[in-house]
Amino acid sequence: MIEQDPKRVVVLMGGWTSEAAVSRVSAAFCAKAARAAGWDAIEVEFDRDIQTRLRELNPSRVYNALHGQIGEDGSVQGMLNIMGIPYTHSGVVASAVAMNKVLSRQLFRTAGIAVPMRLSLNEDNGVLSPQNYDGDYVVKPVNEGSSFGVQIIRAGDDAPRHDLWPLGTQLFAEAFIPGRELTVSVLDGTALGVTEITTSETFYDFDAKYKAGGSHHILPAEIPKEVETLALDWAEQAYHLLGCRGVARADYRYDDKKGQLYMLELNTQPGMTATSLVPEQARWRGISGEELVNHLLEIAQCDD
Repeated sequence: MIEQDPKRVVVLMGGWTSEAAVSRVSAAFCAKAARAAGWDAIEVEFDRDIQTRLRELNPSRVYNALHGQIGEDGSVQGMLNIMGIPYTHSGVVASAVAMNKVLSRQLFRTAGIAVPMRLSLNEDNGVLSPQNYDGDYVVKPVNEGSSFGVQIIRAGDDAPRHDLWPLGTQLFAEAFIPGRELTVSVLDGTALGVTEITTSETFYDFDAKYKAGGSHHILPAEIPKEVETLALDWAEQAYHLLGCRGVARADYRYDDKKGQLYMLELNTQPGMTATSLVPEQARWRGISGEELVNHLLEIAQCDD
């Protein structure tokens, strides 16, 4: 183990989940911003021997740039708590609950936040179909991010087969919400703004999120004032309800024909790439990427 430098930061990235590649891009952005802010940022690929590497480097804190399972579901947070290394973003409980879309939505609904109607899934010879429902619907993994594995099934389409997803994937179904895609970043419990996302893709999928030109961001979103206020309020409410820290992002569908807003999820490890929404909203509020990353590192902590 080398002597600890209070400015030494490990930026965790990659891993073996479906979002590893995106994580590496986020890590590059964050490490560059951290160095510009005066930190000695070292990018480290996450693997099953990560504890040994962390002991060798002996950082004063960790910037968690991991996305998806392991890095976002409380697993890494628990490991860092045990090792006593302060880390960015939310702790174990908030991370685990937010990653589980079924559990988090139950809490949101209880708090008065509208979420899409959940459908009961039947499986017959490997084919999945909703029970007592004949409209458009969505099937998605319980604990994935970046829209991995999301399937939109329109009325009249063939029902999807379970083997479309990797073996063991937990799935759930919900009614499809037509309309517009909105998102709100929350920093230290305060919502930054509402962005509308438009895309030429089928929906706001992985390519739309991360491919250059895959989506267009309208900030501030051109929506009724009461919908903007509700989106900001719900995002802050969800952030506090789950006990989040640092930065998070609430994603919505807005059915503009019915005037109804629905929260889809609260993301505790939002993307931090050149095309990501959080840095963009921060810049809109006068916070540079360097300032944002520096702040997240300064407030890094383990769970109490």
